[in-house]
Amino acid sequence: MHELMQAELRQYPRLRILAPFVCAFVRISLTRWLSEDRNGIGVVLDVSLKGARVMSAVRMRPGDQLAVSLRLPNQISTMNTDATVRWAKDQTFGLEFVSLSRTAEIRLRKYLAMTSSSERSA
Repeated sequence: MHELMQAELRQYPRLRILAPFVCAFVRISLTRWLSEDRNGIGVVLDVSLKGARVMSAVRMRPGDQLAVSLRLPNQISTMNTDATVRWAKDQTFGLEFVSLSRTAEIRLRKYLAMTSSSERSA
């Protein structure tokens, strides 16, 4: 019930990805992380216009700042953005996109529209 209520409050609904795709990231705030690996890869489990849920072996903490590269399915080039980790649990964390370019936003909107329409027709 709590999840249902939370989902209804979202301004930008998440779209669960049927075929998760890979992303790469680099921490851009180095103060806490000088002794740790700052690069990683993850699997995007769901995505919205404002963020994504990612699973990765690299541990994240809320507040971590990342430069993220997403290779959206069926697209030739990667989509790059800065993001902030908003929550983390075990090997999964939530990202909020903080600097989505206009071009990246258009590409993400097209991907979301195409994916949600193919889910409805399936």
